Amino acid sequence: MYPALFALLRRLDPEWTHEAGMAVIRAAGLPGVRRLVAGGWSPSARSATTVMGLRFRTPFGLAAGFDKNAVAVAGLGALGFGHVEVGTVTPKAQPGNPAPRLFRLPEDKGLINRMGFNNDGVDQMASRLRSIRTLADRPIVGVNIGKNRVTPAEEATADYAYVAREIAPLADYLVVNVSSPNTPGLRALGDVRQLEPLVEAVIAEAGSTPVLVKVSPDAADEELREVAEFVASSDLAGLVATNTTVRREGLLTPAETVKRMGEGGVSGSPLASRSLEVLGMVRGAVGDKCVISVGGVMTGSDVQARLDAGADLVQAYTAFVYRGPFLARHIDREMAA
Repeated sequence: MYPALFALLRRLDPEWTHEAGMAVIRAAGLPGVRRLVAGGWSPSARSATTVMGLRFRTPFGLAAGFDKNAVAVAGLGALGFGHVEVGTVTPKAQPGNPAPRLFRLPEDKGLINRMGFNNDGVDQMASRLRSIRTLADRPIVGVNIGKNRVTPAEEATADYAYVAREIAPLADYLVVNVSSPNTPGLRALGDVRQLEPLVEAVIAEAGSTPVLVKVSPDAADEELREVAEFVASSDLAGLVATNTTVRREGLLTPAETVKRMGEGGVSGSPLASRSLEVLGMVRGAVGDKCVISVGGVMTGSDVQARLDAGADLVQAYTAFVYRGPFLARHIDREMAA
């Protein structure tokens, strides 16, 4: 049924359809409706896992960027996700980059986005997280944090520390995002020499809330190993591998079509190979710290492959667009089979 619906939706503006879908998912999270949506379904009992001292009903979750403002967590939980990573959230609200800024690559089962950390700001996020924490059936909630676009790189630490201070008591874990390609200068903060003081400031504000760092698939292997070794020796809880890629090699979509779409990060199937490669590279280097694998995860087999390669948790985003709202249930059935 969903493939037929998607054939219609793909004719519409991707960002508009995303917002329309979010409205439906928000409604699915309302009291009473949430119970109907869940319909008594629950993931396989053997799926439950404990990571970072947190109990996840399933290792499969939704990556940051889908629910940027923590408005649909209850609905996403009812749809079966074991955890939802919201954000990226910044100290002040910001509109992000000019539209159009989200594009589909259906031939590749991928997306290109250059959203640019559009979000309602930390105060609105905190208010919503307070409400979410009262829900007995909520999924684990991670918060992806960043800096405002207008904040110079040399002042970025203050932005991250401020968001951590306001959000950490309301989140199950935090993710320091220094790897998005859509905020100028942000990826430079992923260099260990700049990352270390930034992370130390966030950890100091986070208290007992676990903190992870999200890495770029476009970073050189040596740089990724340095970051992984830093994670192992620090008070970080782990890392998330990986963000989107600016590379365009190997796409099935015609090059001229991709060129017209312009800049932005590619997600979905084109990222799968590199994301799995990075997972293998960092798993041993971080020791017993948590590794969340994301990038090109489309099926239950993909999730199992990431777990077999050493991931503690696995996330998807683009698969939700291409496979529909019951993705988490499809994944669970495929893994059980």
